[in-house]
Amino acid sequence: MNETFYIKNMVCNRCIASVLEIFNIENYTVESIELGKVVAVEGQESRKENLANALTKIGFELIENETDTVVEQIKVKLIHKIETGETEHLFQSLAEEFSKTETALSKMFSKSEGMTLEKYTINLKIEKVKEFIQLGQLNFSEIAYALNYKTSSHLARQFKTVTGMSMSDYKSFKNWNRKTLDQIV
Repeated sequence: MNETFYIKNMVCNRCIASVLEIFNIENYTVESIELGKVVAVEGQESRKENLANALTKIGFELIENETDTVVEQIKVKLIHKIETGETEHLFQSLAEEFSKTETALSKMFSKSEGMTLEKYTINLKIEKVKEFIQLGQLNFSEIAYALNYKTSSHLARQFKTVTGMSMSDYKSFKNWNRKTLDQIV
């Protein structure tokens, strides 16, 4: 019988590959896998405790309760939306996807993560800005546009508030201290 596992800290395709490998080692047959979610069938010698321990050793965590599951799904959706540039009416679209109010989602997220949903989203965007700067393919105005900021000056102020330096200083600094997405919260 299929069982759905929700996994914390899956933020990229390499995470999918790592988690898939653990499931195979622990004798599970994976039916489907995506960021934050695995549908699998236990083998004869599979044990959920062993799976949880193996995942923990490489920085992942099995999620056991509904609130944490929803919070992790919110994170995955935010990462995807920022990656694909779908940031217009972000919180409204999340609320619709989860059939909750924006306020309810925000409170659930804050209680679980100790950080507001808005602050988490800003931190994700700032890490994306750092990536854009490192790639050197877009100027600051184009970066602001790509991330749906109303103006590049708004992005510049937010970047400085979060990082303590201007985007120009960051670009010339060349000591790029980016956080991995799973370390933002």
